[in-house]
Amino acid sequence: MMALRGAVFRLVSEDVLKTQNLTNRFTHQTQQRCGFRKVAKKGVAEEAEQNEIILKKTVDPLPDPPAPQRSSRSFGRLVKPFVFTVGFTGCSFGGAAIWQYESLKSRVQSYIDEVKADWLEKIRPQKQGDLRKQVNQWWNNLSEGQKTVTGIIAANALVFCCWRIPSLQRFMVKYFTSNPSSKALCWPMLLSTFSHYSLFHMATNMYVLWSFSSSIINMMGKEQFMALYLSAGVISTFVSYVCKTATGRLGPSLGASGAIMTVLAAVCTKMPEAKLAIIFLPMYTFTAGNALKAIVALDTAGLILGWRFFDHAAHLGGALFGIWYIMYGHELIWKNREPLVKMWHDFRTRGPGAGGNGSI
Repeated sequence: MMALRGAVFRLVSEDVLKTQNLTNRFTHQTQQRCGFRKVAKKGVAEEAEQNEIILKKTVDPLPDPPAPQRSSRSFGRLVKPFVFTVGFTGCSFGGAAIWQYESLKSRVQSYIDEVKADWLEKIRPQKQGDLRKQVNQWWNNLSEGQKTVTGIIAANALVFCCWRIPSLQRFMVKYFTSNPSSKALCWPMLLSTFSHYSLFHMATNMYVLWSFSSSIINMMGKEQFMALYLSAGVISTFVSYVCKTATGRLGPSLGASGAIMTVLAAVCTKMPEAKLAIIFLPMYTFTAGNALKAIVALDTAGLILGWRFFDHAAHLGGALFGIWYIMYGHELIWKNREPLVKMWHDFRTRGPGAGGNGSI
């Protein structure tokens, strides 16, 4: 009897436990569903969409923002280079006029010094193999034009050596390359005229300058030539600035090609029938006028077609400046230098020790 009562009690207890377990499990699952899932109220989303549509209909649409005027801001950066170009050109020709005045004034004293030097050379005992004497003989055998461009060539060679110094690279890029997007805009227009990174580039430019040096200086003298050469370097760089800014093809440029193109164009315009030849093909000759036309046509095509091997804008600007100067600039600028020279003469003669007599 006791055994039967225990079995019944054990069976009833197991059924109660199973029922409680199922009840707890169902309650737990129901609580999870009710605690983490919320049913969105119907009508709230639709009401928000309707309010947004009504707001769009009642409020006027905002106008499109104005397009940024990048080109105008870029061209605004060319104001300082333009002022520098005009000012430097005027100072170059003004300084050349004063330089010519001083050269004429000291010609008599130079003649006396040369006579005295020749007399001392005769009475001085000669030295065999004197390097200084050989250098003097070489220098005296040069023409006036070759002597003038020797200084330009030496300056280009010095700058070329500076490019080989690693610690100067950042300085050279900033001041000896011309770039309209650079922080330094004005002085690189002049300094880049004496800057070459490639030996072949420098050798080619200096050879052309040496070849035309005698002709150009016989035409206008060393003082006017220096003013023309320096001004041409700045003007050709400014033309390059304008074209780069207009086309958006910004980048650095360097070299004396723009100034040398001015020299070449001036000689070809003054002597269009002169015979020229290429150093590697001396058997083929052509007139200077035809050579100038071919160069201008080539640079114009390069500028229009966007060739980027050369700075065609600087070449074309230099050539056009050389043509303009021979046709109009010489009469307009150089022949009107007399008021400046007279002003300088009055300033010199009124200075201390001049005697106040107004004579040169």
